[in-house]
Amino acid sequence: MCKYGVRGLFMATPLIAAPAFAQDDAVRPLELPVGQSVFTLGGTASGAGFWNGKTVDATGVAQGQAALTRSYDSGLSISGHLTGSLADPLARGRYDGDVWEEAYGEMKTGLGAFRMGMTDGAGALLPVGSPRAEEDVSLSDPRIFLFRDPGNGKPVAQVFALTTQVGTSSNSAKLTYQSPNLFGVELALSFAPGEGKDVLPFLRAGPHVPGRQADIWEASARYSFAWDDANVAVYAALAEGRAELKLPGQEGVSDIGAGARVDYPLNDDVTVSLGGSWRQSNAYAFDIHNAWQAATTNAYELGAGVNWGAWLASAQYGGGIAGAVTAAGLPHMELEGAELALARTITPNLKLTIGWQRFNYARAAGAFYNGSPRLLMDAGFVHFKLHV
Repeated sequence: MCKYGVRGLFMATPLIAAPAFAQDDAVRPLELPVGQSVFTLGGTASGAGFWNGKTVDATGVAQGQAALTRSYDSGLSISGHLTGSLADPLARGRYDGDVWEEAYGEMKTGLGAFRMGMTDGAGALLPVGSPRAEEDVSLSDPRIFLFRDPGNGKPVAQVFALTTQVGTSSNSAKLTYQSPNLFGVELALSFAPGEGKDVLPFLRAGPHVPGRQADIWEASARYSFAWDDANVAVYAALAEGRAELKLPGQEGVSDIGAGARVDYPLNDDVTVSLGGSWRQSNAYAFDIHNAWQAATTNAYELGAGVNWGAWLASAQYGGGIAGAVTAAGLPHMELEGAELALARTITPNLKLTIGWQRFNYARAAGAFYNGSPRLLMDAGFVHFKLHV
């Protein structure tokens, strides 16, 4: 950590010196009336600069969100949503670099929300895990990765990412239901007929590759409650699919996950948090095209955080194991990671984060880009997020 001290102090200066702003200072999304509906247009820019003691690199993503909503006096609302992004290979998140990340219609009633189109499945709708200074550069389930394979420019994590969120069906076209919060309980259910991403379900089956998944069902539940002065949330999720064009030994994907978090206010200004999450799958390194009878991959993350006004600090630790699949030539792999991060909300629209992240990979056969079966990487980073 010492080699990052001077640079970290320099990067932290805007966080320390910036004034706090009231919520009224927020720049809000553009809203325009369209007949009896409302058109909303917003966007997000997220980027990170990072260094490993030898080289400096940067990555980022620009994202736009548009929605057209019609609300009725009965409480019913009908809307259409579109999200597009342009991203560097390190900032493509879990959508594989899709320009159109989401395109779906939604109907909200007192009974819950119903969606149809390209959107997240139920497993990704109600996650609970460790506190994170900034979700985009979190140790687990990040939008932005900090380590680039110099051979192809893509994230090193493409071989095995620390993802504890059950996002099995990704943004494939699907049908989704999410219940309202009743006595602290929320439920979600989704069905993706295939891996197609043509907005409407049932139009396309997805890529023509061995082990392609179809009929992917996902379900999740979250329960939130007060325990003395603490707020507690727990969640569980599962996913099941059916394999098509499968090779001998391949099968439908099977995913399960769980998480918990406790937030305890020390006073009106300071809240401390503890949490973690876990996931297990028969998809090797969580690649759903590599769901094998002989495969077991699991991952976990634990963390703690302190929220003090506009400041949020977090510490995370996690790891995972991808069991070998001899028939497919897939080796046993392990990963271990840690992160320290400090974020400051500069204005309601701008957030800055500085931190340090480390990953340690090992494989039983083959080599990483450094020519070794082991790969240790660490980096200091500064991240900004601007949203409207």
